[in-house]
Amino acid sequence: MSRLHDMGGRFGDGPVAPDFGQEPVFKEEWHGRALALTVASGFLRQWNLDEGRHARECLAPMDYTAFSYYEKWLAGLTDILVAKGLVTPEELSTGQAALDVSDVAQHKLTQESVAESLARGGPSERQTDETPEFALGEQVKTIPAGNRSVAGGHTRLPSYAASCSGRIVTVHPPHVFPDANAHGYGEAAETLYTVAFKAGDLWQHPENPTDEVMLDLWQSYLETP
Repeated sequence: MSRLHDMGGRFGDGPVAPDFGQEPVFKEEWHGRALALTVASGFLRQWNLDEGRHARECLAPMDYTAFSYYEKWLAGLTDILVAKGLVTPEELSTGQAALDVSDVAQHKLTQESVAESLARGGPSERQTDETPEFALGEQVKTIPAGNRSVAGGHTRLPSYAASCSGRIVTVHPPHVFPDANAHGYGEAAETLYTVAFKAGDLWQHPENPTDEVMLDLWQSYLETP
């Protein structure tokens, strides 16, 4: 089952109009604060990147379509803070702290460590003994859309590329598998591939059918045609 956020290649949403750097980084002052709050909260070590993404995906469809970009970020952050027991609905409504979260606060991101912490990032590449199942140049086919283990769960396979044929153009080392990591099943790292698809194989009416779309896809998303 797909969620509302999975809108790539969908008819009716209008063209993408890039601003090519003409717009400010943050159109409103609170946008930057929303980004900072989301990033800083991630350093509390109570959830991972994939859980955070899934929290935004799980917003109610009416809210998802009504919210602006950073409103989605704040709504997803609010939901996961409540789900992890770091904030209560009462605290949100009153603005008064009640829970003792001192054990979590020890991981807080301080002003002095921001630059170093952001430069370090959060690499998702892992070392495993897994042998890649597919080779460079091999033809593959993607599985049907959706998380195979969790109904309605997080996945990085876009629905427009599900059940489509493509070609392996790069074999990457193992990376954390989002479909597992977003739901508390561990990192389950597996080989990541860059797969090339012809636009004509993805969409019925592409502007240029021979154009290629490159997607980074995990081994579990692929099978032999």
